[in-house]
Amino acid sequence: MKNLFLLLVFVAFTLVSTAQKAPIPNEFSNPTIFVGSVVTDLTKSVDFYTKIIGMTKTGAFSVDGVKAKELGLTDGRPIDVTVLKLEDSPQANEWKLMSFGTKPGHKKPKYIHDDTGMQYITILVNHLNPIIERIEKNNIKILSGKPSDLGEGRFFILVQDPDGTFVELIGPK
Repeated sequence: MKNLFLLLVFVAFTLVSTAQKAPIPNEFSNPTIFVGSVVTDLTKSVDFYTKIIGMTKTGAFSVDGVKAKELGLTDGRPIDVTVLKLEDSPQANEWKLMSFGTKPGHKKPKYIHDDTGMQYITILVNHLNPIIERIEKNNIKILSGKPSDLGEGRFFILVQDPDGTFVELIGPK
């Protein structure tokens, strides 16, 4: 009887140890995040992200009003989406811009704590200077004033897109 008890304890311990070491199955079919952002002026925003930040327009798609309502996205308004990426590759995150021709329901934030929801994105770059030159050429205010030294040869600047989303750019100068 004692041997049977010891055997059961051993089996239970082995099962618990194995269960603790077993990997959690991945629930995601793709590690990429696709972010949609509603903007006031689509052309102005696409220009900012492509000409100033350096993203690439990789596509566009539309959702008709009936489908948009069925999906719970709109009250029946159609959606036209422009897709931007940092690079045109399947692994790159998508920054999807869309506009409904309406003004925002809130004021443009001055700081990230001025509103709730998604307030900023962070983009890691190989070199900040070319981006800084484009920012200055287009009279966009660098909110951090000048590149802030983060150490280890990395610098930080902060700007806002036309609708107020903060864009952190981090990289060497």
